[in-house]
Amino acid sequence: MEKELIVHGKENMSLMDKLKILADAAKYDVSCSSSGVGRRGDGTGIGNTLSAGICHSFGADGRCISLLKILFTNECIYDCKYCINRKSNDVPRATFTPDEICDLTIQFYRRNYIEGLFLSSGIVYSPTYTMELIYEAVHKLRTLYRFQGYIHVKAIPGADPELIQRLGLLADRMSVNLELPTAEGLKQLAPNKHRKNILAPMRQIQQGITQNKSEMVVYRHAPSFVPAGQSTQMIVGATNESDYQVMMVAENLYQKFDLKRVYYSAFVNVNQDKELPALPGGPPLLREHRLYQADWLLRFYGFEAGELLNEQKPNFNVLLDPKADWALRHLEQFPVEINRADYRMILRVVE
Repeated sequence: MEKELIVHGKENMSLMDKLKILADAAKYDVSCSSSGVGRRGDGTGIGNTLSAGICHSFGADGRCISLLKILFTNECIYDCKYCINRKSNDVPRATFTPDEICDLTIQFYRRNYIEGLFLSSGIVYSPTYTMELIYEAVHKLRTLYRFQGYIHVKAIPGADPELIQRLGLLADRMSVNLELPTAEGLKQLAPNKHRKNILAPMRQIQQGITQNKSEMVVYRHAPSFVPAGQSTQMIVGATNESDYQVMMVAENLYQKFDLKRVYYSAFVNVNQDKELPALPGGPPLLREHRLYQADWLLRFYGFEAGELLNEQKPNFNVLLDPKADWALRHLEQFPVEINRADYRMILRVVE
């Protein structure tokens, strides 16, 4: 069923004008760097998905792979203090139609500009209304246009769970933005958003992936549900959480929600608001870098957040990467006899 889209005052805006606004509005969302799924086209449509990665990533054969990264709309009913698209900001607004999303994706793909689509959105009218429009666009891409390339879609907290379920059968990856590390931070800067509402679709996607894996053991041709897994993103530096708090949140998400990635976005001050930090030195990019390094240690090197930081040492040393910092604080474990050390220890000393 097609969803009627009515956005007053936007009827005469050209598609290229919309693209300029909504591509620029999507630049603050960083959680789109890798597909993590391989799916060959079946010959009945166009496109395929390579597990090597999507969006300014590099494939195993050295190719740079990219996707069309846009918002469905930058209209929003919320007034998050840190967001350029907040309701109270006087910025140019635009909203695509589902057919425009399809047309842009296919035209960009045919020109060999992209291999997939990353689609996020503000909230127009309500979460469910917005998700219905996104679902219509993705459903048309997959069925009418026979697009078999990579699609990453944002799940909107508060939307009808049935829509999230349907989208999960069409998208390769889904993500739900955590926004800020703690519930207290949300209350301070995003009072319209609540941690419980954010975690609910995250849990639904996790359970859907788990159930789908069980079904595919029995029914080999069962449709895949979010085969590339789910990810999330949180802003760092907008509120006063320590690195230790951020890493504990990330570790908890990996353990309890089976996330593929947690992305960290250094806070960029785009609004004038007394609740926001001044950041005279600009966005905390080095802090963001250290968090990504530590995140890698959690996912691939067997570290726990409590080994890297604690309440007495709550923040990373900006002059050292977290692995070297850990080594300097545990000199009693060195030197290591490489031929006798167990795998866990070898991971901790090898670059």
